[in-house]
Amino acid sequence: MAKTKSDWLDEAKAHGLKMTSKDKIADIKLALESAQKPKKDDSEATDKAVTAKAGKRSAKAVRETNVEDARQERISEEREESEDKSTEPVEKRGPAPVTRPLIERRSKRYQEVAKLVDEKRVYELKDAVELAIATSKLNFDASLELHLKLNVDPKQADQNVRGVVALPNGTGKNIRVVVFATADDQDKAKAAGADIVGEEEVLELLKNEQLDFDVLVSTPMLMAQLGRYAKLLGPKGLMPNPKSGTVTKDVASAVKRLKAGQLEYRVDEQGIIHCATGKVSFGADKLLENAKALLSSIKQSKPASVKGPFVDKIYITTTMGPSIKLDVRNAFKD
Repeated sequence: MAKTKSDWLDEAKAHGLKMTSKDKIADIKLALESAQKPKKDDSEATDKAVTAKAGKRSAKAVRETNVEDARQERISEEREESEDKSTEPVEKRGPAPVTRPLIERRSKRYQEVAKLVDEKRVYELKDAVELAIATSKLNFDASLELHLKLNVDPKQADQNVRGVVALPNGTGKNIRVVVFATADDQDKAKAAGADIVGEEEVLELLKNEQLDFDVLVSTPMLMAQLGRYAKLLGPKGLMPNPKSGTVTKDVASAVKRLKAGQLEYRVDEQGIIHCATGKVSFGADKLLENAKALLSSIKQSKPASVKGPFVDKIYITTTMGPSIKLDVRNAFKD
């Protein structure tokens, strides 16, 4: 006998379903079938509930979220453990190594002559030259060096200080001069004392990268041929330059100046000028004359854009000797 609608309603109420006579028999049957299905475990139901919400999150997204939460929790635990370890007392590994002062790491000879220099004192130029000579105890003829720290910015073109000066007593070095000139000037350069003179001869030296010379002098007409060797000559300071007097029509006069002791100076990237002004064997008087000539030339090369003091510090020293600080205020007096 077929069930009536009232029979379906009674069965629905028995399963705890709230159905009314307004519901169709098909809807009542569907509700009963859903109620009679076995229940899934809580975790699957939770996942379905979460994913079903607004239909925006898939089961894969839920799993990825759970994995990320677990990772963040693990990171938090590791951070807490590291903080706990940092509060633990650090085990001592013995005393720290003792570094000796620089003066104690010098040679015995250097330590002995360094005692002659008072590091807290600034010296007059004359006294400094005499003291520098006294500190030179080498078995060869050392050079006397001047080091000046300038208040300039070498990156600025107008503050890139450079120049040449003819030292009254020479530098004490045998300067090898190479002259790149045509046949008209070659005889004059040889008579002035040039070591190598020529056109093809000089190009052959440069082609083979034989740079065993100190200065290269060229005439303006031949400078274009040296362009291909700029990367070879430039870094070594051998590229002829009109400012240093090595690009000139009068090559004979340039050779004579260089052989007599012309000194070229230029500020480096740190704003310092380093120059050797002669040999210790010259004696105090000649070295003092050379130092005054160099300082006078540097003073005249002060850029117009530099305001305030031009020279910050000056030190004088000999090869492998201790440095002596000069009094900057009185160093440039005649």
